[in-house]
Amino acid sequence: MTDALSPRGCQPAELAEDGYFRKGCNPLAETGRSKLQNQRAALNQQILRAVRMRAGAENLLRATTNNKVREQVLLELSFVNSDLQILKEELEGLNISVEVYRNSEETFSIPLVPLGLKETKEVDFTLPLKDFILEHYSEDSSEYEDEIADLMDLRQACRTPSRDEAGIEMLISYFLQLGYVENRFFPPTRHMGVLFTWYDSFTGVPVCQPNLLLEKASILFNIGALYTQIGTRCNRQTQAGLENAVDAFQRAAGVLSYLKETFTHTPSYDMSPAMLNVLVKMMLAQAQECVFEQIGLPGIRNEFFTLVKMTQEVAKVGEVYMLVNTAMNQEPVKENIPYSWSKLAQIKSDHYKALAHYFIATILCDHELQPGDDEDQQEKALSQVYDYVPEGLMVLTVLKDKVQRKQLGKAHLRKAIIYHEEALRVCGLCKKLRNIDVLQEVLTAAHKRSLLKYAQQETEDDFLSLIQAPDILPKTEHKIETIAPQLSKVKVKDFFHRLGPLTVFSAKQRWTAPRTINIHHKAGDLGFSLKGGSPVQIYCLDPTCSAALMGLREGDYIVSVGGVDCKWLGVNEVLEKFRNVGEQPIEFEVISCQDTTASVHSKSATYSVGMQKTYSLICLAMEEDKIDQTKKAPLKLPFLSWGTKNRQKAASTLCLPSAVAGSSQVKKKLSPFTLLNTESSLY
Repeated sequence: MTDALSPRGCQPAELAEDGYFRKGCNPLAETGRSKLQNQRAALNQQILRAVRMRAGAENLLRATTNNKVREQVLLELSFVNSDLQILKEELEGLNISVEVYRNSEETFSIPLVPLGLKETKEVDFTLPLKDFILEHYSEDSSEYEDEIADLMDLRQACRTPSRDEAGIEMLISYFLQLGYVENRFFPPTRHMGVLFTWYDSFTGVPVCQPNLLLEKASILFNIGALYTQIGTRCNRQTQAGLENAVDAFQRAAGVLSYLKETFTHTPSYDMSPAMLNVLVKMMLAQAQECVFEQIGLPGIRNEFFTLVKMTQEVAKVGEVYMLVNTAMNQEPVKENIPYSWSKLAQIKSDHYKALAHYFIATILCDHELQPGDDEDQQEKALSQVYDYVPEGLMVLTVLKDKVQRKQLGKAHLRKAIIYHEEALRVCGLCKKLRNIDVLQEVLTAAHKRSLLKYAQQETEDDFLSLIQAPDILPKTEHKIETIAPQLSKVKVKDFFHRLGPLTVFSAKQRWTAPRTINIHHKAGDLGFSLKGGSPVQIYCLDPTCSAALMGLREGDYIVSVGGVDCKWLGVNEVLEKFRNVGEQPIEFEVISCQDTTASVHSKSATYSVGMQKTYSLICLAMEEDKIDQTKKAPLKLPFLSWGTKNRQKAASTLCLPSAVAGSSQVKKKLSPFTLLNTESSLY
């Protein structure tokens, strides 16, 4: 069994002896990021306890008719709701802890926002997989203990991935390994009894499901989150660092977009389509911000056409952050997105819009049209900056008239100052952002620069300055797009390779137990032919031959010859083994495919898509009776529940603070994952 943890801290990526396993970081290492994740895990447990208390109180409130008891329960609910709100604010504080992820060499850059990794509980695959190997594949499950241990070690290592490409590869390796595990051990006809628990990254509420798709979706989310942490860690004072940051944020957006398109109706707020859509926009906006910093890193020359280009580039950054802020304030995302994230997006939008107006003001105030300048080129460049020009003004006239140039330039400076002051005001109102010193320093320095520029202009004609600065058209020469995850580039070895080719030996196929066939064959005559790839199949069986009399059937698969496993051997290799036996009796084992027409299990975890704040722990009770399809849904089942037959039991109402509603819910037929069974009731 491979060791899942490095002995100390984050070690360089190392392959295990057989080349398929990478190690994670030591979770006991006292790094800033590990402390942050430990705090997140502790908060998740506190939220879980409070959510359970709320569940019991709500159940009692629905069950009792005693007015005094109802008053006491409502009072208790108000306290629990307050505790949950405080815990949610503490979790938000962890989500805006940007200093932990920043590069230590950065001194004067607006911080970027990373995503925190989703936390999970340990999962024991041992008994379920061993039982399935014995029952389904009719093999000695004790021979696969090392493979099962390797799978569990890899999952444990994925809880603490290193913040580099090695960590990304390890997460992708586990994601791809889950594809093998799903095909080999998770049949569509039943649940395996393995319960996966993952905590919401924003609310801290746990989601439990006996469904491997929750595991795969959560790993994909963590791959995207790790890319964001890599992006924020890059040194933004160098060209190479900014290029890496842009690439990391584009890849993060690509992974999150892939998650949104591939895993629909995931039962977790942080992986809901609306939330993922916002996160994709935020990552692309941060990539666009890094592109602007990359252009301006060598220095911005005070030259007409250079300033025109920078004006539109920085206006583009302000526009994308404005769209992010708008998306963050839409339902249902608004209730769960960290408040500080929304305010930071608003601050960045105002800050970069102010820079755009400052740059265009610099053009108008510092660059008069000289006799040797190209009027047509300057007029064309300046015209492309504006959607419109103030009434009574023309671009060429502004370029030639010193007074109009100065008036329009001062109008832009006034608008820049207004945007700067708004950014500082919003920053001061948000407690979390107010404590980020570098953010305050950058905003204050930009504000003072605009004030100084405005003070340098003549003031005696201010009473004539009635011009309103027009809006600036955003434009970029560097289009930012998502980069789709290239999962196929990471090569992994199937842990359970010895079970046989996956196309044949999968959980979807059912087999008889291996049967031993002993035959005495004549030279060159077995009584049957072989066909197919691996494993080989019996073909053209003579019903009168000794093998047929021993129980061999047409279409059987040969799994061993003379006690040697041959699931991966082709026709020529198996025939060679038969020939090597010579005149001795041949002993080989075969299996037969059984009909797989069993009905799909009727129970799966679902969640409400039409209600707010209804994610919760899944009720673990399961019923074996069949559901009455015509039975109406109970009036109050707004939370995660199991679809059961003959009667439906309400799941524990574990959720974030919300008002106790008495209205009935609309019954829908949806599933949290596309491969879940369609008979599950969704409330």
